[in-house]
Amino acid sequence: MGHPSPRTVAAVRAEEAVLDGALAQQYGGKHVGGWVSRLPASWVPYVQLTRLSPPAALALIYFPHFFGALLAAILRGSPVAAVLRACAVLLVGSFFFSNAAHAWNDLVDAPLDAAVARTRTRPIPRGAISPRAAFVFTATQAVGAAAVLLLFPDPAGAACYALPNMLATAYYPWAKRHTHFAQLVLGACLAWGVVVGCVAMGYEPFAASPLGVSVLCLWVACMLWSAIYDTIYAHQDVKDDAALGLKSLAVLFRRRTKPVLWLAQAAMGGLLAACGVSAAMAVPYYIVALGGCALSLGAMVACVDLADPASCWWWFRYGFWGAGLSIAGGLLSEYLVRIA
Repeated sequence: MGHPSPRTVAAVRAEEAVLDGALAQQYGGKHVGGWVSRLPASWVPYVQLTRLSPPAALALIYFPHFFGALLAAILRGSPVAAVLRACAVLLVGSFFFSNAAHAWNDLVDAPLDAAVARTRTRPIPRGAISPRAAFVFTATQAVGAAAVLLLFPDPAGAACYALPNMLATAYYPWAKRHTHFAQLVLGACLAWGVVVGCVAMGYEPFAASPLGVSVLCLWVACMLWSAIYDTIYAHQDVKDDAALGLKSLAVLFRRRTKPVLWLAQAAMGGLLAACGVSAAMAVPYYIVALGGCALSLGAMVACVDLADPASCWWWFRYGFWGAGLSIAGGLLSEYLVRIA
């Protein structure tokens, strides 16, 4: 047999390089493009560990906090200055919480990540960050997130509301070992930002008032929103996860996932409507929040090719923005109407 021609070898290597680059973009742990390339080399693995590039992960954690702050401001007629301060504090807290959550997730998942094509080059599996260093980093970021609670109107009360989510987030990396509904566990954790956002405005989230009903509806709506986009994200690794015995909605439903996503989207829309009704919101909220979510999530579910990891990544990375900005826009429009 003859040896492969240099052209053939070069073509194969080029194809592998393109694939590796694509995987690196999918939170695979080797992305160094854009602003990341300007950082000191020793910082880059930590940026990769915390999913700061692209910043989708941070945005997904911040959005529910922002929603909660706006909802509380709507129902209590809070001044603009108070809303801006709370949203700034929540952004800082979301930054530290996101860093801690993703570092902890990768620390626990390192043995599994090493066996999955997309994640085996993440900083811990490839040896760029030691498990001990990752643990220390996680602890420092968790302390940073906890310290931000001191800036809340009632730090002790805020800590009581934050603690359940901290414990649930610490458990989440094991959820995929225990249940196919890991996406709902993650969704509950992320959506809890709605509650924390209300607390940042100085209000009791679950008081016996329209605020309590609205918060509950918005929290569950955000939980379903998170489950939708994370299920699409999970389809990137569905074959590897199944081979490793890991569980997820993607593994559970496989080719039957889309009907489930449509059902979740419909339920989410109903909950957003219930949130608006309980808070006596005006028409612009429904047009922007419900209409925007219906269009953006509908496009995501209809267009994503769940059998194609690149398609799943693209719709995860960009598709969530439409729903997030729609809900934010709907709540913001209601707030502006009320303070006008």
